[in-house]
Amino acid sequence: MSLMKRPREKNSGHLEFIRSLPCCCCGDNTSTEAAHIRTVNLAYGKRNTGGGEKPSDIWVTPLCNKHHAEQHHIGNEEKFWKSHGINPYVLAMSLYLRSGDYEMALIILERQGYENGSQQQRGPAQVHY
Repeated sequence: MSLMKRPREKNSGHLEFIRSLPCCCCGDNTSTEAAHIRTVNLAYGKRNTGGGEKPSDIWVTPLCNKHHAEQHHIGNEEKFWKSHGINPYVLAMSLYLRSGDYEMALIILERQGYENGSQQQRGPAQVHY
């Protein structure tokens, strides 16, 4: 099976929508950034992107400055997401399918993100990739 490099699918409207949402890890809505998922997961159709290739804009989640920096600096993106109890692939796809629907996005974030993944009190959630 060949997974050739493909042109990045860009969607500036979706990126702007993601930036309007609260952080999926903590709920902060003051400094949200559109954070691309770089880790591969073929079960969800997320190909490997490397060699200067940025992931398509479907694979983006809302993170505050602090968590976006942590996502990049932890050294293991999968470990970052597991520590927050979030399946980033399902979250990104869910938000992409409801792009522009702010109320539904908040429900998605409450169910899949910051309320589900509040690890400071409950310990790591079981996240299946």
